[in-house]
Amino acid sequence: MSMHRARNLCLLLVLMVPGAAIAQAMFSLFVGTRSEIADRMIDLAALKAGDVVVDLGSGDGRLVIGSAKANAGVTGIGADLDPKLVREATARAWVEGVSERVKFRNQNVFDTDLRKVDVIYMWLFPELQRLLRNKIMAEARPGTRIVTQMFDLGAWQADAVDTEQQSVRMWIVPANIAGNWNWDLKLPGLRKNAYAAIIDQRFQQADAVVRVGNVRRATREFKINGDQMSFTLNMPLPGMQGPQEHEFVGKVKGNVIEGKVRMHRPVKGDSEKYDVSEYPWRATRSAKTRYFEPTGIDVPR
Repeated sequence: MSMHRARNLCLLLVLMVPGAAIAQAMFSLFVGTRSEIADRMIDLAALKAGDVVVDLGSGDGRLVIGSAKANAGVTGIGADLDPKLVREATARAWVEGVSERVKFRNQNVFDTDLRKVDVIYMWLFPELQRLLRNKIMAEARPGTRIVTQMFDLGAWQADAVDTEQQSVRMWIVPANIAGNWNWDLKLPGLRKNAYAAIIDQRFQQADAVVRVGNVRRATREFKINGDQMSFTLNMPLPGMQGPQEHEFVGKVKGNVIEGKVRMHRPVKGDSEKYDVSEYPWRATRSAKTRYFEPTGIDVPR
């Protein structure tokens, strides 16, 4: 059964360790996770064939090995400062018959490459997990799953919690979409409209404000899941009567979002009916925005 490594130091112990030794002390103790909790961590990770898992502080390697045994298409990496535990994990992988798919390294977790992994396991001192949060956000690809137990990631709220073991939680790395975004939208029978948006983001939480012409509106129902994002916008458009309901859905690719927008347009003569049309949508991130340009006093209602 799968187990996982943890360094569960109490705050008193850390305070007793002088300056530069604290980082080393955070790694120094090894406590095995209970088998049933490790199994729940693997289940919550929802492993798929082709996934690469990494365990930051892998100990004797049981979580990486358990992941490889749970899905024959999974490969794994374990990183640990203790060379003795690295040797034990390597030997265990051979005994369990997965040594060709899992590797263990005598390595600092801050030096572990996270750019090509799909699942990150960790159960480390809580302050250390928060320090690793910035590395994860900077390196890991959008959609990467992070699974841990007991300790949180500070202000970054979990995306999922195990129903049986409430201490087991998962985070999904969101795409970075903060900044200025611009796009054009051409509807049949109308001139092209230029949209200028500013997106504010806090991990997987975001909202935005959008300007078309001299009208500004705030988005609603903004959602980010990995590289997928969506939001709604109720915006008046020149040449159309009343605000128009937009539903945007897109995939983030660096400084570009590509997807579709569904427009809900009132049917003439019947205020309770709407025509729904779908159009391609492509937004680009920019250093500049016209959102702050002068508006004047002639603003459509």
